This record gives sequence, structure tokens and C-alpha cells, in this order.
Amino acid sequence: MTDPGRPTRLCRARRRHRTTPDRRDRAVQYAGRLLCWSLATAMASAATDILLDPRAHWWPYTWPAPWILTGASALTWVLLQAREKNTGGPPTDDEDPCQDEWERAA
Repeated sequence: MTDPGRPTRLCRARRRHRTTPDRRDRAVQYAGRLLCWSLATAMASAATDILLDPRAHWWPYTWPAPWILTGASALTWVLLQAREKNTGGPPTDDEDPCQDEWERAA
């Protein structure tokens, strides 16, 4: 048990483990961000099409583009997420560097 004013110690190896490239793949993050932003853009373009009814000759070709990008980025994100989950499994008890600290705390 720790003193009330004293911060608890964190295992440094566990903190490093959370930020490794295997744990959070940058490609998955970027695909997820692209998915969110393309969906937001698609919703905004659909709202613009319904509420403002633009008459520009290029509008019928432009407003569906974010929806197409949303579908493509969703497929990319799903594939990258599945690849990331298959490459690295959860750490076993033998690999956990903080196991001794947890046992002492218990």
C-alpha cells in the first residue's frame, strides 16, 4: 500500500511496451483517421446536397467522392487492424517484465 501523498511507481518496461510499433501500428492509426475524416466529409457533403441543393455542374460528381473514400478507407482499416492483431499476441506470464512487482504488491 502506498502513502496517500506519494505517487505510485509504474513499471518502465510496461510503459515502453505500450508504445512499441507492434502494439500501435502507425498505418492502422492513419487509416482510422482517414476513415473518420472521410465519413465526416461525406456527411457534410450529403447535408449540403440535401439542404442547399447546389446547381454547379461538377457537384453531382463531387459529393459522392467522400462516400467512396469512406468505403475504401474502412476496408483498408479493417485489413490493417486484422493484420496487426494477428502479428502480435498478448504477452505471456514469462514475457511480462513487471510480474515480480505485481506479485510483491499483492
